[in-house]
Amino acid sequence: MHLDVQELRNFYYRSALGRAAQKVVRDQLVALWPEAKGQTVVGFGFAVPLLRPYLAQARRVVALMPGPQGVMAWPAGMPNVSVLCDELRWPLPTGIADKLVLLHGFEMSDDASALMAECWRVMGPGGRAMFIVPNRTGLWARAERTPFGYGRPFTTGQLEAQLRKHGFAIERSLSTLYQPPSLKPRWRRLPALLETAGRHLPVFRAGGVVMVEVSKQVVSPLRGTRVPLRARLPILSAPPQPATPRARSGGETSSPPTMP
Repeated sequence: MHLDVQELRNFYYRSALGRAAQKVVRDQLVALWPEAKGQTVVGFGFAVPLLRPYLAQARRVVALMPGPQGVMAWPAGMPNVSVLCDELRWPLPTGIADKLVLLHGFEMSDDASALMAECWRVMGPGGRAMFIVPNRTGLWARAERTPFGYGRPFTTGQLEAQLRKHGFAIERSLSTLYQPPSLKPRWRRLPALLETAGRHLPVFRAGGVVMVEVSKQVVSPLRGTRVPLRARLPILSAPPQPATPRARSGGETSSPPTMP
């Protein structure tokens, strides 16, 4: 089940709660991936709130939006980089993505296994992907007024197990968005304090979203095969020693004939 693109846009760009969530998750992503100079950055789902910091430095930014969700032009006032696509068949060449961000895409998918296979296909060797999903143990997964209250939530362990099963190498995992999904003024005045407390106090370690960074490690085709050794060269024998003249009987030695 995909939310409509208009609902997602209204939440992230026209509501105080959505702007607060956008800032927290985007700041965390930029802290993990501070630069993308000369790289291709791809977003899937509704990842555009997190991609803006990379527009100025990346070689290319592409925002893929699945058909059931719909698409909107983005970024405003600049050449459009958003594309409407089939959820499981992206219009991208194999191995093009250096960085891939999934937000409101993975947990909404009806075929998560096929979606992960498509992620693997478009990632280049050594490429990185960030899967951002609602935290099953957090408050945001229970709040239907936000996009995190829809789709399938995950715990960190559940998401990591799915990713390992499909060949991804787990680089790091964390949770963020510790402030409650509430519009009450007393909560909206304390977002920075709540985020700091959530990162440092174990009792609060149930952020609204789980972020898992993975990489694509390609195994060498020669791994596990035996390369035949070249035949050894024979050891050269020692060169023959020059022959010494034989001794004549009586102890005399022969001498070379003299010229007349």
